[in-house]
Amino acid sequence: MPTLETPSSGLWPDPAFERARTAGGAAFFAVGEGEPLVLIHGVGMRLEAWAPQIARFSGSHRVIAVDMPGHGESDKLPTGSTIADFVAWLGRFLDDMGIGPANIAGHSMGALISGGAAATMGGRVRRVACLNGVYRRDAEAKAAVLARAAAISSEGVDKAGPLNRWFGDDLDSENARQITRHCLETVDPNGYAIAYTAFAGGDAIYADRWPFVECPAMFLTGSGDPNSTPEMARQMADAAPKGWAEIVAGHRHMVNLTAPEIVNDLMAGWLRTGA
Repeated sequence: MPTLETPSSGLWPDPAFERARTAGGAAFFAVGEGEPLVLIHGVGMRLEAWAPQIARFSGSHRVIAVDMPGHGESDKLPTGSTIADFVAWLGRFLDDMGIGPANIAGHSMGALISGGAAATMGGRVRRVACLNGVYRRDAEAKAAVLARAAAISSEGVDKAGPLNRWFGDDLDSENARQITRHCLETVDPNGYAIAYTAFAGGDAIYADRWPFVECPAMFLTGSGDPNSTPEMARQMADAAPKGWAEIVAGHRHMVNLTAPEIVNDLMAGWLRTGA
């Protein structure tokens, strides 16, 4: 097991998290004992993006961080896969791991997958946390994300755009920016394209299902996130019977890396809900 360095230390986890693989081709890192906590990162990232949360919760939970399909060391899904296909992939992963009711937290595209799981898997999801999730983009935002998805085939993985959208110029975010740049520079372009295309068209697939999600549901984002906005978090929280929103002031999209202590405390409260 590697030393679990958090972004505030200025170090990428070194050596990288040693992964295992399921029979279905999903790469994951598991540590700790207790209630399972499954962590799903966003498009372009890899499971190391959860390093601060793995370090915090491995002492109280069985933490399972998984590389999303086509990212890290996980096999990709077929071209044309939708968010529903990624949700089905998660179900197979839980089956392969023998995981019963689980706490599932997802970031960005991982939040869409987590929300889809909460909407379709019933009692298999004990609690759900959607970090920097999207919900019913307006016409302008939808056009922009669809244009970015269409450009991947000709322009490749855009590294500058996400860094500019997800981070400010403050020095406190610099290490998180470097971690994110590393992920974007090493992601498989084809796996990224498949996932990003699903992400671009997936914000409304499960949007109508939140009123029927019975488990505790936390919706967390940064006050300055231009794409996964505080209003989106509040709308999802209002729709979910046991939902609530948490807005981290002064942070943007990669809030679990730029404000790990705040996010970890909020996640700890979420994990106690309904206990």
